[in-house]
Amino acid sequence: MPKVFILLLFIPLSSMAQLQWKNVDDQYGPLPASVHVYKTTDSLDGKPHVAYYLEADLNDRHLKFKVDTTFQRRLKPSQYYDKNEQPLLVVNTTFFSFATNQNLNIVIRDKKLIGYNIHTINGRGKDTFTYRHPLGSAIGISRDRKADIAWLYTDSSTKYAYAYQGPVPALKDSAIRFSRDAAVRAIQQSWPPKVRVRLDFGPWKMKTAVGGGPVLIQNGEIHISNNEEIKFAGKAIDDKHPRTAMGYTRDNKLIILVIEGRNPGKAEGATLTQEAQMLKDLGCWEALNLDGGGSSCMLVNGKETIKVSDTGGQRPVPAVFLIQQKK
Repeated sequence: MPKVFILLLFIPLSSMAQLQWKNVDDQYGPLPASVHVYKTTDSLDGKPHVAYYLEADLNDRHLKFKVDTTFQRRLKPSQYYDKNEQPLLVVNTTFFSFATNQNLNIVIRDKKLIGYNIHTINGRGKDTFTYRHPLGSAIGISRDRKADIAWLYTDSSTKYAYAYQGPVPALKDSAIRFSRDAAVRAIQQSWPPKVRVRLDFGPWKMKTAVGGGPVLIQNGEIHISNNEEIKFAGKAIDDKHPRTAMGYTRDNKLIILVIEGRNPGKAEGATLTQEAQMLKDLGCWEALNLDGGGSSCMLVNGKETIKVSDTGGQRPVPAVFLIQQKK
């Protein structure tokens, strides 16, 4: 009789337990049948936790998926709500500069590229005269209502962003400017040695898109492209903060997640890894992190979901993602 060996994998129970989500449509109605809102107050790794997510069917032709942005100023989400005729959803998106109020990530509105990724990061210390050039990530929705997440090269001289469907290590050189040819070189350098593959790097023709980063979910699994995108330094990936994220499922559902944080005793926030696990558990095929912290805010029919963490209330931001119902 053959011997049978059994390998036991000991995994902490906290990492195995999925959060339980409660439908709270009645608190944010009226909602169309294709849109739902869910809330959880289950503890996260033994810590107090509050999060919400909205699910919207991208196939519903009565829904419009849009963005709104400002120029050299910022508005609170509630101001965007009033400005855009009270849409179904308003949620914060891009990272931005407090000094200039400028978006630091791509924004595409009505097929027009109006916000751009920052592709050059100055070196420090001994690397003062070198620069790193990352390709930033974004989520887009095409004219035929298909969502996609990609890593992008953007330039104000081009009509479209140029997309690659995988994370690319940042190119390091002494050039301040980063060209499309340099982006191609960075992509090719990411390939295994002596391997030639088809370079799928072309125009990203999205109707609506917003950037952020890093990407959290790729092909239904957790793959965080923080190092390639140069988003959070050191161990900051493990810090707990309020979070905002967007993703989509293989059956064309858009998922928008907000996590409350910096609310001692009630909501501690989440790490990027915890945020990624939530999105995977919700069935996301691809998902990315957006600006968080005091910026995290989601309004459904004008009503706040999470409690914002800034003491002054909603933080003004330069861009938001919107869902509107066609009249």
